[in-house]
Amino acid sequence: MPQLKITLKKSPTGYERDQRATAEALGLRKLRQTVVRPDNPAVRGMVFKISHLVQVEEMAAESESQ
Repeated sequence: MPQLKITLKKSPTGYERDQRATAEALGLRKLRQTVVRPDNPAVRGMVFKISHLVQVEEMAAESESQ
């Protein structure tokens, strides 16, 4: 499954409360913190809402071979 690498580039302080809550819901609590989340419509919507605060990179799906 493809994943998104999301980095908080700008502080959500001073923005609407729902934007601060969205950043926290993604797991972003400190500047320059990076999290990896699945690439699905829910996460894409959250990223779109705070696109002015974050940097997003698409990561290729890593296959697990055993």
